[in-house]
Amino acid sequence: MDLESTKILATGLTVGLGVIGPGIGIGLIGAAALSAIARNPELTPKIQTYMILTIAFVESLAIYALVIALIIRYT
Repeated sequence: MDLESTKILATGLTVGLGVIGPGIGIGLIGAAALSAIARNPELTPKIQTYMILTIAFVESLAIYALVIALIIRYT
């Protein structure tokens, strides 16, 4: 294997494995928020605010994995 094909493989693995965790995390956050809203509907605006904030933090991990993959690919 030459260096270029190794970089391409590493890029794919970095993005693929780096998005699995945030994907699962966002799914669990959404499920927990729906459960909380179903139990206490009058707190819906507060729950949605915290849910969106938490999803943004989790999504930043996926963006970080993408940045690392691009650094691997183009250096």
